[in-house]
Amino acid sequence: MKFIDEAVIHVSAGNGGPGCVSFRREKYIPRGGPDGGDGGKGGDIIIRTSSRRRTLQQFRFKRHFKAPNGGPGQGKQKTGRGGEDIVIEVPPGTIVRQAESKTLLKDFTRADETIVIARGGAGGRGNRRFATSTKQAPRYAQPGLPGESLSLQLELKLLADVGIIGYPNAGKSTLISRISAARPKVADYPFTTLTPTLGVVTPKSGESFVVADIPGLIDGAHKGAGLGDKFLRHVERTRILLHLIDASEIDPEFPFQSYKAINQELAGYQTELSDKPQFVVLNKIDLPAGKMGADRFMTDFREHPVMTLSAYTGENVAALIEKLNELINVNGSAAEA
Repeated sequence: MKFIDEAVIHVSAGNGGPGCVSFRREKYIPRGGPDGGDGGKGGDIIIRTSSRRRTLQQFRFKRHFKAPNGGPGQGKQKTGRGGEDIVIEVPPGTIVRQAESKTLLKDFTRADETIVIARGGAGGRGNRRFATSTKQAPRYAQPGLPGESLSLQLELKLLADVGIIGYPNAGKSTLISRISAARPKVADYPFTTLTPTLGVVTPKSGESFVVADIPGLIDGAHKGAGLGDKFLRHVERTRILLHLIDASEIDPEFPFQSYKAINQELAGYQTELSDKPQFVVLNKIDLPAGKMGADRFMTDFREHPVMTLSAYTGENVAALIEKLNELINVNGSAAEA
């Protein structure tokens, strides 16, 4: 299934039903008078977050949503039936903006949040509402008011505790399959991961936490090169960035080159991203080149905590899980790392 994280939809709340013009005419009641009821209210358009949703896939083919109109008023002072509300479900992490002005309407950060995004029109008043001492037989009623209508821009930013970043082939998909139940496609060529993958990690103690495998970045990603710029938005809400580096590809002359290049892409997209707490992991130490590259890197690197592992063999993977658990659950703040 294609990962859909952007959509534009059009929503229209229901119109209010018209009021009724009616006069009471019953046997043995000589002075009936007006008894036209009010029209029913139009249905609202409601957006609600649901943990069942993972993407905005549902909007790929359905982009127009119209709530039913309110029913017309009836005689005997009967109010028309109200239009049924339409509930649109989106995943947590969805941002809703007015499409034309880009005005922020709602930033959904958890499940079961609700907002009435378009209100149905009020029903028109029936003729009984217009009866006065001087005008006892009004022969007119109000039409219903139109419901609100607008275009919405939806944008999904994944909610995760840990975001795994790094170049293509750094081993992100293999790592997330090791530390969680997620099973992304794994192969040895660039851009294996075409969609973000979420995995739930369950440590020996403490609460489970969510890890997101962010598709591989390349140089110039923040300017639109490759796939990275499409998914950089998903890094914004993570608490910790796990910066995965292929130790077997570390340049002996410039051991920090790939580390600095990825951070430049983060800063180019949004300055605050490069300031997020990072935990650097050197992968592929099962290879001779990986072991030598890790030694070169760790000799002079002091910016963030570092550990080595092999996602392929599983070496040090358990230690990584416990370290992440410590940063997220024990310390309670990645900033203390």
